[in-house]
Amino acid sequence: MNGSTHRFVVHRRGGPEVLQWETVDLPEPGPDEVRVRVEASGVSAYDVMLRGHRFPGFPSLPYTPGEDIVGVVDKVGEDVTDLQAGQRVGCWTFGDAGGYSEYLCRPAAEQVLVPDGLDPAVAVAIIINYLTASLALHQAAKVKAGDRLLVQGAGGGLGSALLQLGHAAELQTFGCDALEKHPQIQSDGAQPIDYRLDDVLAHTRTLTDGGADVVIDLVGGARQLLRSWRMLRPNGRLLMLGMAGSLQSGTGIILPSLLLLGLMAIWPGGRRLAKGPGMDTYPRAHMDWYQETLAGFFDMALEGRLVPRLAQRVPLSDATKAHAMLERAEVSGKIVLVSDSYGTI
Repeated sequence: MNGSTHRFVVHRRGGPEVLQWETVDLPEPGPDEVRVRVEASGVSAYDVMLRGHRFPGFPSLPYTPGEDIVGVVDKVGEDVTDLQAGQRVGCWTFGDAGGYSEYLCRPAAEQVLVPDGLDPAVAVAIIINYLTASLALHQAAKVKAGDRLLVQGAGGGLGSALLQLGHAAELQTFGCDALEKHPQIQSDGAQPIDYRLDDVLAHTRTLTDGGADVVIDLVGGARQLLRSWRMLRPNGRLLMLGMAGSLQSGTGIILPSLLLLGLMAIWPGGRRLAKGPGMDTYPRAHMDWYQETLAGFFDMALEGRLVPRLAQRVPLSDATKAHAMLERAEVSGKIVLVSDSYGTI
């Protein structure tokens, strides 16, 4: 017995209350792994969807949520030579989850050094959102300077990342979300649009001078996707990059969304769906891209050129509270779980 630690475990699908804080054995790293003492773990709509609903091919029960972590290397496996105890690192768990833990063992090859002076909570807010945004903009939508980019659901962490990276790529950026999120959208360098307007379609076409070149929809739902499609100019590209609307409307919106996307793929008229590699395959197949891109984002954040939106820091043991906040749409930006060891080495 090597001691004990804690992590959240989901034994059944349901509301936030199914997150159970449990005592488990302290994990031991394999030969090519490191053990990380977790300081910060990200909370996402994806975590909430998996906890509440059954999806084929996703983690079987029981499992520990959490896709992105930042922490301090606590122990290294016998074959690890490029990392050592005491270094602060960040990583994505490549779909394996497990981040809502006090200690987590992951392959050393996934770890990216976090520069001194970068807040662990800020660093963890970068990992999934900015990697996903980079793939969406440059690999799928293939944006170029001067393009008009419209993000639907722009007030969250991923929406903010898309706008900031779009602004850095010299795009004309527009963000559609509720009025209370407009100051954030403006600070991300974008023109805000209130989706509650009586004629949001006409208003958007006017602002974008005839429509957007690229619309990235984070909300989902057939009605929403059709509106995004109509906001495109001729030869524009639509990319659905999330289903945040299911948090309020339920998973019933998923199938109609997919059916409509199938129709759009063969729809005449010049508009098209943007297609490209996603986070499910690209980083694992291109580890150099993953390492270099994430390290670059950490450096940009340290220099103040990227400003991840932190909605709230919540103690790790209060993950149920964080999920409830996200489900009620009470926050704008990324919720980060922080451990008792937060910010220390």
